[in-house]
Amino acid sequence: MVNGRYCVRVLEPFIRNANLNTNVKWTQNGITVAGGNGQGSGINQLYGARGLFVDDDKAIYISDYSNHRIVEWKCGATIGRVVAGGKGNGNGLDQLSYPTDVIIDKERDSLIICDLGNSRVVQWPRQNGKTGETIISNVECHGLTMDDDGLLYITDWNKHEVRRYRIGETRETVVAGGNGQGKRFDQLNGPMCVFVDRDHSVYVSDYNNHRVMKWMKDAK
Repeated sequence: MVNGRYCVRVLEPFIRNANLNTNVKWTQNGITVAGGNGQGSGINQLYGARGLFVDDDKAIYISDYSNHRIVEWKCGATIGRVVAGGKGNGNGLDQLSYPTDVIIDKERDSLIICDLGNSRVVQWPRQNGKTGETIISNVECHGLTMDDDGLLYITDWNKHEVRRYRIGETRETVVAGGNGQGKRFDQLNGPMCVFVDRDHSVYVSDYNNHRVMKWMKDAK
């Protein structure tokens, strides 16, 4: 496993609808909204938290990397709730191995998870899900996102590319990179996190090139 790689997701619908004037000021000090009770596996602890997703009710879904689980923390809660994995490090359908990112698929009311240690992307029922289903195999995925049309985008660290999928179909489309490992403007070197805007432009954190790249729709 590779340490020191993290994804931060900006929730575009929230930003899109925020009407901020030029004199707005931010609170200078942050507050702890999940964890904060030391490293550990307790239900009030996290161990190497990675990607996260905030839903419309401000519940936070966290990739609890070294605890091999996804944890939900409701707004104002002092403890979390395991919603995927949490059965130890493994490759069973009820297990995860070093999950790096998570999003919510609203249409299917499910979680989509980068299960890095198992080289797969899994779909997990959001409500009382006991097991997940592998939807993409043989991929070292560190980050994922979904656009307004319900298309899934994943980063592939080993292939140095970002691919787009329609869930339930096997066809894939390379939307960034895909021209081998390198530093040219048509290449990536260790893509980590991904974001797609309303114009379907793809933003990628290009880890080993120390840059963030923007790929316009249908760019080659």
